[in-house]
Amino acid sequence: MTVLFADTETFCETPINHGTYRYAETAEVMLFSYAIDDGPAKCWDVTEGGLMPEDLAERLADPDTEVIFHKAMFDRTVLRHALLIDLPIERLHCTHDRALAHSLPDSLDMLCEILGVPQDLRKHKAGKQCIQLFCKPRPKNHKLRRATRSTHPVEWAQFIGYAKGDIEAMRAIYKKLPRWNYQGQELELWRLDQRINDRGVYVDQELARAAIEAIIVEKQRLGAESHDLTDGEVGATTQRDALLAHILERYGITLPDMQASTLERRIEDPDLPAPVKELLLNRLQASSNTAAKYKRVLNGVSADGFLRGLLQFCGALRTGRWAGRLLQPQNLFRPPKHLKNLIETGITALKAGGADLIFDNVTEIVASCVRGSIIPRPGKKLVTSDLSNIEGRMAAWLAGELWKLQAFREYDAGIGPDLYKLAYAKSFATTPDLVDEYMRQIGKVQELMLQYEGGVGAFLTGADTYGIDLEDLADKALGGIPPGVLAEAQGFLDWLYSQAGTLVGKKKRLPPTEEQKLKARLGVTERVFLVCDSIKRLWRAQHPEIVSYWAEIKHTVQRAITTPGNAFVCRKLVIDRVGNWLRIKLPRGDRYLCYPSPKVDEHGQISYMGVNQYTCKWERVKTYGGKLFENITQSASRDVMAANMPRIKAAGYAIVLTVHDEVITEAPDLPEFNAEDLGALLATVPPWAPGLPLAAGGFEAYRYKKD
Repeated sequence: MTVLFADTETFCETPINHGTYRYAETAEVMLFSYAIDDGPAKCWDVTEGGLMPEDLAERLADPDTEVIFHKAMFDRTVLRHALLIDLPIERLHCTHDRALAHSLPDSLDMLCEILGVPQDLRKHKAGKQCIQLFCKPRPKNHKLRRATRSTHPVEWAQFIGYAKGDIEAMRAIYKKLPRWNYQGQELELWRLDQRINDRGVYVDQELARAAIEAIIVEKQRLGAESHDLTDGEVGATTQRDALLAHILERYGITLPDMQASTLERRIEDPDLPAPVKELLLNRLQASSNTAAKYKRVLNGVSADGFLRGLLQFCGALRTGRWAGRLLQPQNLFRPPKHLKNLIETGITALKAGGADLIFDNVTEIVASCVRGSIIPRPGKKLVTSDLSNIEGRMAAWLAGELWKLQAFREYDAGIGPDLYKLAYAKSFATTPDLVDEYMRQIGKVQELMLQYEGGVGAFLTGADTYGIDLEDLADKALGGIPPGVLAEAQGFLDWLYSQAGTLVGKKKRLPPTEEQKLKARLGVTERVFLVCDSIKRLWRAQHPEIVSYWAEIKHTVQRAITTPGNAFVCRKLVIDRVGNWLRIKLPRGDRYLCYPSPKVDEHGQISYMGVNQYTCKWERVKTYGGKLFENITQSASRDVMAANMPRIKAAGYAIVLTVHDEVITEAPDLPEFNAEDLGALLATVPPWAPGLPLAAGGFEAYRYKKD
């Protein structure tokens, strides 16, 4: 098959951060660079006004020619709008998305460096300057509003050289990238992803405009109120230093910062003076970035009212899950319980300009309505379905935790208890029918935070997320913890003290001041630590297969890294090292978790090269058995949804979005298209997962919502 490597350089008044589809509507192609197979890189200067080169036109028209782009969604969309070239998705190949599918960064520069592309084939260093010069409007204070081949002929020649260099770099990357996760079913899934992005979601622009206006008015009101509360010392809620100084001088209260977490914690203090509480509430509400979500809707919406390009295929590195773009649908505000049934009222009030007459906290209701900006086209409805606790089910299935698999089956059949109640009951030797809502929340945190080898820190994070008062928890739970478990927790805390003691003078027990420092580092009192660590131990005691699997995965990965070329079976997985890659074959059988440049040091510590989630840099990342199990579980869970998406499409449901384990579809407004039917499709057990209990629930609506 002939291969055409292609790339475009474009100009547009619309900022690219408004999204590919909005940008492409008015974009102009200036340069079209290309190469055919191993032939020389060429560049068609479209601005010259001549016809397309014959060899390029011939390859584009040939249905048997595969077309390679680095960002296929961008280039094919621009070509469709600007040059009326509509390339079938089946003919396309994307090195950008193929890199992501193998846990590599998507930058052409970084890929060249990581894959060892020869220096002479890498991107030209002058490329960024050329992009800034020719691809964007000049700043408003410049007399020259646009740089062109006529105004900057020397730089234009460099621009053409840069465009050719991109082709050389892309071709080298194409040849070096592995294909394991970008062929067969995965390639078909990528094509489905492209069509989902092309379809997009229909949006309520009236709501978006009303929400932005409501936020503007509310911030003005909050600013005026803060001005009055401080007798004019603080002119607006945005005046951070003035507000801190006023609170210190007037009330003698020192605040370290104005971060949301700090404000939320202090607002809960019952001894806080009422005026200070009101000032902090005003600041918290005014600092909300809710309006940004609605602005992204209006900035990115296409002329036909659709917001497109919301998903990035394999955007969540390693697991293969989708990541969000523009509106960031995977990261939308979760409405609080007291507003859950008031969203439609809030939308009506916002559109009428009267949200402040009904709601005390306007920013909160505006944030809660963001999902509602996604609506169906006239005559259609939204039908959604979400896989129920898919990670908990998948973790039990992968590890072979048989009692838990049976518990899921019984719950699905309506004859077994809620799994969060069961988790608490098994930990504290009680029965699920005696577990109240408070206890259930503890069981929920156990289930969500501990199955990936999480300890006290993970439990604390979950407790904070679900509003569990830790001192209250300690009061209620201490008496129910078996003495032996509590003793083990105390021994672990003593070990922590001894480890810290070796750092401060090799003392057997820390002096009180140092002990206080350690407690401050833990963030909790000693009794809370002991309870949380005990709860962790109680959960682990009830999950022997999952706990043993953490160590088994770790040891198998260590063996695979140190003995390349050998494949090792690890229950439902096969793990090997091929060249510079650690691979974990997932149960599906044709997809791998990929870890570049794996290592095991002299202490048995496993690491690989990856994007650090905190620094966003490509560097060595450490991992452990529980983290590997998390990657595996999330990847296999993603494969369940991915396996059933073609089935959903074939049944007449148009997939418009995926959010974590939820599929959002647009369907004819007819009874035969319903949430129960969609749920049955989504929860179909794939052939590779016999015995995996699946369930899904959803809703039908004329607005997207949090069910």
